[in-house]
Amino acid sequence: MKEGSTRVLDLSLEAVQWFVFLLANAVALPIVIGSIFDLPFNEIAGLMQRTFFVVGVTSFLQGLFGHRLPIMEGPAGIWISIFAVMAYSGAQSGETYTETLQALEGTMIWTGIFLFIFGISGLSHRVLYVFTPLVTGAFLFLLTVQLSGTFLQGMLGIQQQVDSVDGIQAFVAFLTLGLIIGLSIIGKGWLKSFGVLIGIGVGWIVYTIVFIGERLPSGGTAAFSLPEIFAWGPPQLTWGTLPLGFLTAVILLSNLVASIIAVSHTIYGQPQYTYDQVNKGSSFLGINHGITAVFSAVANVSMASSSGFMKLTGQKKKQPFLYASLLLVVFSFFPPIVGFISGIPAPVANAALLATFIQLMGLGLSNIASQPLDERRLTILGLSFLLGIGLMFLPPEAFNGAPPILQNLLSNGLLVGTVLIIILDQLWKESNKSS
Repeated sequence: MKEGSTRVLDLSLEAVQWFVFLLANAVALPIVIGSIFDLPFNEIAGLMQRTFFVVGVTSFLQGLFGHRLPIMEGPAGIWISIFAVMAYSGAQSGETYTETLQALEGTMIWTGIFLFIFGISGLSHRVLYVFTPLVTGAFLFLLTVQLSGTFLQGMLGIQQQVDSVDGIQAFVAFLTLGLIIGLSIIGKGWLKSFGVLIGIGVGWIVYTIVFIGERLPSGGTAAFSLPEIFAWGPPQLTWGTLPLGFLTAVILLSNLVASIIAVSHTIYGQPQYTYDQVNKGSSFLGINHGITAVFSAVANVSMASSSGFMKLTGQKKKQPFLYASLLLVVFSFFPPIVGFISGIPAPVANAALLATFIQLMGLGLSNIASQPLDERRLTILGLSFLLGIGLMFLPPEAFNGAPPILQNLLSNGLLVGTVLIIILDQLWKESNKSS
């Protein structure tokens, strides 16, 4: 009886920790979109509610019916860049932000249609042959590099309106980071397993004590409400956004494959998956894009950082992940709760995410080092990293004169670096190294 109670307690705590991880990944993006489109507070609160709902639903669908792995479906960085570019280009052409957001709903639907077709036709798994350990490792490395600056800004209290470091927020953030990493290294038993949860809890308490005078966020006045459908208006399916939808689908397919490889490697000690998993994952990624468009949120992708979370906590079971996804859906129906849980301080949330990305970068480096780093591989990595990471340092407006599709390509260092590695790895064959 006691053993059964212990298992239930462990399962509950594991679900809560997954829940906090889902929250930490989902809470920042609505605020970013709100700032890009100058949305009022009540619309940002509604977007926050819809984001939580969509993240929970899409994660559950993928985990149960899609690739069937505990991989979070979260708001994608590539979609944030697409939102930003289309906001700028729409303003330049005289469109209102509402019209641009409706066009983005249509773009997400186009992307979802292509992903669904790739999956049901069996085309998705045919890209697997290009994902050698070199490509997978480089993708994971570039992903961590791309997001590290965002996490560090959040930890240091640097915001759009504040471009200097906030010493107190930085202290709380690094206290959280140190506690999570410390528990993952020297912690034993439940201290190690729930290090992320403990770290966020301690960080949140310290932050609340230090900033006790700050107003707590509010998710709205209604005690219960359902997420609004087409909050931005009906989607605009224009032929002009169709090529962007196709290109984005191809990019997200590579992201899906890399995430499946990373998480299966973490669970089984080596990449272990089937073609059916990849194809179903693509089909449900397409369905999930449609769901996101209906609920007017930022489209989700399978997040490779889930593998970093699993390595950090040692939690590799799917059941707690599914419970956490459903819990997020239920909580999204209660705006006051949404307001409270979205109040996780940005420095604390970013510190927790940075800790999980340490494990993800380690996995990427392990993949790269799994084969001899001869002249061929070092040249491919060096060129791709220099160009890909270099693009990350360029300001977003650097390519304003280019067509929107090229803007999305050239402003994404992760995409350029990954595509370059794939091309060079395929064109420069292994046999050439001896010539």
